[in-house]
Amino acid sequence: MRHLVTALSFAIFSTHAAALDLGSISNADASQGLKQALMQGAERAVTQLGQAGGFLDNPEVRIPLPESMQKAEKAMRMFGMGKQADELVLKMNQAAEAAVPEAKALLVNSVKQMSVQDAKDILTGGQDSATQYFRRTTSASMAEKFLPIVKNATQNVELAQQYNKFAEMGSKYGLVGKDQANIEQYVTQKALDGVYRMMAEEEKAIRQDPMGQASNLLKKVFSAVK
Repeated sequence: MRHLVTALSFAIFSTHAAALDLGSISNADASQGLKQALMQGAERAVTQLGQAGGFLDNPEVRIPLPESMQKAEKAMRMFGMGKQADELVLKMNQAAEAAVPEAKALLVNSVKQMSVQDAKDILTGGQDSATQYFRRTTSASMAEKFLPIVKNATQNVELAQQYNKFAEMGSKYGLVGKDQANIEQYVTQKALDGVYRMMAEEEKAIRQDPMGQASNLLKKVFSAVK
């Protein structure tokens, strides 16, 4: 990433005189340190969410019934359909957990495609600027990878099929949002949201405590930024 250090010196370090001198970080170090930070956050997020219970047991990303179905959930349980509702929640979250590992290769490729301007924006941006970069560059391809896995996991759930039938009709009349018109699209989007949410948390932790991270390059680059 030629001239990255020079560019960053004006954007960041002119206002951080007490921080590590940017000149002490080579172009290669700045590039590699940033990429390690991105890889680390992505790998942790994917690993955490892709394990059994990664979604279901985490209240921050657990996928609930679609909002339109939540309104009828109480009545469903009154009429003995509680088990069906619970099964659907279980299958939705398991579908997300099964799909998430597909994200890793896409995230790695996104890092490889990162431009000098992207790197500058990430290092000078907010607490989740790297996460936003990933969202911008991977969300479409990730959704494409996730969707068939989610479909396979939910296709035999009777309540899911019943929901799809009525939700599709409801969406035509504006009674159900397009993002909830079928279970598969709904779960896919929630899985994406979960990935980026966990990545944002990892990114925030790295920025706030670079000295607590394992990589010396991470410490060097992000301590300088901080």
